[in-house]
Amino acid sequence: MTRRQLLPWILQGSELGEHVLEVGAGPGAATEELGRLAGLAGCVTSLEYDHAFAAKLGARVNASNAAVIQGDAAMLPFADGTFSSAVAILMLHHLRCSEQQDRALAEIWRTLRPGGVFLAFEILDGWLHRVAHIRSTFVPVVPVSAFARLTTAGFSKVTIDIRRGVFRIRALRAREA
Repeated sequence: MTRRQLLPWILQGSELGEHVLEVGAGPGAATEELGRLAGLAGCVTSLEYDHAFAAKLGARVNASNAAVIQGDAAMLPFADGTFSSAVAILMLHHLRCSEQQDRALAEIWRTLRPGGVFLAFEILDGWLHRVAHIRSTFVPVVPVSAFARLTTAGFSKVTIDIRRGVFRIRALRAREA
């Protein structure tokens, strides 16, 4: 489903470039497909907060064009302008508070190159999603506020598309004058 339906919708109209940052890789449902889409000359750097997930995913993608790093999205361990694109699938709502989400958005912007694209996929707030997250953090991102939050982080050309209980975000780091 991730490869055939979710990623095509999230990536529609966007170029990943040669160095993709996957923020919040989890068990890696999208990691290998992002690596395939980055191509032979490209690579994916997957960041995962949970040590066990990061270790398992790192072992699975060993010897591919993906690298897995354990770390915090609100304090990315990468230099400014490292990545051509960043992808966050079902990750932002797992951050503990909206301030931490805003720090993560600012960090993603910082680590993107000018002209880089940020693509995210999130779920809307609702009782079913709250029940599904009863044992984990669930701080839903509200689509109506996402535009302002992304703009504050430095992004431009922000678009938000909503479908049955989910939404995608596309935002650019503007090319510098």
